[in-house]
Amino acid sequence: MNTVLSRANSLFAFSLSVMAALTFGCFITTAFKDRSVPVDISVSKVMIKNVDDFTGPRERSDLGFPIFDWNVKELFLYLTAEYSTKSNALNQVVLWDKIVLRGENTKLNLRDVKSKYFFFDDGNGLRANKNITLTLSWNVVPNAGILPLVMGSGHKSVAFPEAYETAKSY
Repeated sequence: MNTVLSRANSLFAFSLSVMAALTFGCFITTAFKDRSVPVDISVSKVMIKNVDDFTGPRERSDLGFPIFDWNVKELFLYLTAEYSTKSNALNQVVLWDKIVLRGENTKLNLRDVKSKYFFFDDGNGLRANKNITLTLSWNVVPNAGILPLVMGSGHKSVAFPEAYETAKSY
């Protein structure tokens, strides 16, 4: 006859199998969902400084993310700048990021936001660069399943000025 320990082991193994099947079902119902939404990025004033403080006022941005469903725990949003210089064909710099948790307001209203991270280049490739592309991307952190990287469909190209800003450095 079966002992108490063998019955407990059977019950535990069955429960674990049921939980694995439910987790896989949670993953498969949202695995092929398209999570891209249109993005509108705008810049009000571009300044370039030859100091550690590379910031400037940004125009207001209204971003709504209707991609939360029952399998999304949080979003990791980040704004990148892509540009090319004589020494490097492709440069990518993260300028800003934010974590949006489930239940928080997903409509971002950003005004006069300074760059969260410094925008450095290994030379003078930023000065007079005519094609710096800003792109908003995000990672969807699910409750179960893969971690997809989604790129927004809107981009904004800006040109940097010829000379450094001569404002007081901090």
